[in-house]
Amino acid sequence: MAPTVGDFIVERLHAWGVRRIFGYPGDGINGVFGALNRAKGKIEFVQARHEEMAAFMASAHAKFTGELGVCIATSGPGASHLITGMYDARMDHMPVLAIVGQQARASLGGHYQQELDLVSMFKDVAGSFVQQASVPGQVRHLVDRAVRTALGKREVTALILPNDLQDLPYEAPARKHGTVHSGVGYRAPRTVPQPEDLRRAAQVLNAGKKVAILVGAGALHATEEIIAVANKLGAGVAKALLGKAALPDDLPWVTGSIGLLGTEPSYKLMTECDTLLMIGSGFPYSEFLPKEGQARGVQIDIKPDMLSLRYPMEVNLVGDSVETLRELLPLLEPRADREWRDTVEGWTADWWKKLEERALAGAEGGVNPQRTIWELSPRVPANAIVTSDSGSVANWYARDLKVQRGMMCSLSGGLASMGAAVPYAIAAKFAHPQRPVIALVGDGAMQMNNMAELITVAKYWKQWGDPRWVCMVLNNADLNQVTWEQRVMNGDPKFEASQSIPSVPYHQFAESIGLRGIYVDTPEAMGEAWDQALAADRPTLIEVKADPNVPPLPPHITLQQAKAFATTLIKGDPDQRHVLIDTAKQVLGSVLPGNRKE
Repeated sequence: MAPTVGDFIVERLHAWGVRRIFGYPGDGINGVFGALNRAKGKIEFVQARHEEMAAFMASAHAKFTGELGVCIATSGPGASHLITGMYDARMDHMPVLAIVGQQARASLGGHYQQELDLVSMFKDVAGSFVQQASVPGQVRHLVDRAVRTALGKREVTALILPNDLQDLPYEAPARKHGTVHSGVGYRAPRTVPQPEDLRRAAQVLNAGKKVAILVGAGALHATEEIIAVANKLGAGVAKALLGKAALPDDLPWVTGSIGLLGTEPSYKLMTECDTLLMIGSGFPYSEFLPKEGQARGVQIDIKPDMLSLRYPMEVNLVGDSVETLRELLPLLEPRADREWRDTVEGWTADWWKKLEERALAGAEGGVNPQRTIWELSPRVPANAIVTSDSGSVANWYARDLKVQRGMMCSLSGGLASMGAAVPYAIAAKFAHPQRPVIALVGDGAMQMNNMAELITVAKYWKQWGDPRWVCMVLNNADLNQVTWEQRVMNGDPKFEASQSIPSVPYHQFAESIGLRGIYVDTPEAMGEAWDQALAADRPTLIEVKADPNVPPLPPHITLQQAKAFATTLIKGDPDQRHVLIDTAKQVLGSVLPGNRKE
């Protein structure tokens, strides 16, 4: 039997190094699925419960491997379901290829069932390259350009395949006018700035007395280089959420996360510095960066369109973070004065003590959610991969999880979508089956789409070399982050019709599909729960009955936020008593009598 177009696509993806595809089947893409079946495992297919989750998995695969992430779906609703996960990859600059089916070529334009204008639909999310194939001889260069564009630009691309085309015999492009003859292969270049720009950057950094460094996802592979530069400059280093694993938190001058979910020392670092070095970060919130004109700035980024975007930089360096820092390091002058570094280390040490007091404070309506991550930190294996969902759980992940050298961490950054933690954790486990994986999830995201993906875990976990896959769910029966945003940003009481959600026995659901379930409703049981889950012989779900009224306090409370919160209380919040008590415990810390009672 002659190879079909579908067979060629599978072989071409294999030639490009693709070994895993995440997706869901349907008749619009059956020709490619048949080819995957005939390929007998050359490319592994991972069946998600929903196409959106498959696209999240492809995004996470790219994050945790540096490789191309690939997702696949049928025409119509299958293709449209991919969109959110594709946007997650686009916003976080991840190379992802989406392959989708389409109705037969002769039917297009005829308002046919499941016929959508997919090129137009994908034009924004996959704007760098989205094409629909028309004839067999076109498929070769479409695959090659889609993959090379995704890898080279670190963007999302899409390939649309009419269903009748997929089963046609494959024909190479003829050697004649009007045809395209492409090839396989891409390797990222060594990208470094011009020498004179490096010298200018060094002059700015050497002149600084109070140097602050902000690192993001683009600095994840530059750990040693960042440490060397920070030590030479006597700098403190803050981390954007996507750069959380760039530096271990046992370094006393690492101030932790920045922004609304950030730390007090990171806020002080930015407000008191006179020089800012930003490395591989698109952190968006200008109010947490130095005031314009306060600090001289140097930025390193591989993407020119991200330079001088968040803060007006004096020197902009287009380059790979590792290579650029290596070139920059010899030009930097070592600091003899440790006053600034000592100040930063003092802020950070005080902050960790404050976090411990907050985490161990009692809570009125369940387990203090900070306690869950605080108990995880000393137990998390050094080679673990941790994923977090959006929502209030991201606050505790950002602040309380102490990252060790060698760990990997991520979440939906630019898109900040709910529902990413479990598919991220599944993709992480497929990419690194020998490493323990931990997903931190709120009950809103769990109900939205993550419960179903536990079935995916149940389907595949026995093929993983290490069975340790842990999902912790904060069950507070509340869409908690938005509830607090209503209170603190809008000055409105909790709107129960929109915010209250059903309490579900998540641990029992896990047990019903063959996983292990653990239920925690007292703070003293939290540590033992982590111990059991991380020693279990199968994936485990920890359900924590958490207090929804522990406030996710920002690193700096503005007058506007204080007024809005006061307005909320004047109007009358349905949980007002517990909100006041829990907020007092968090704000007053160890000063408040009995705050550590459990």
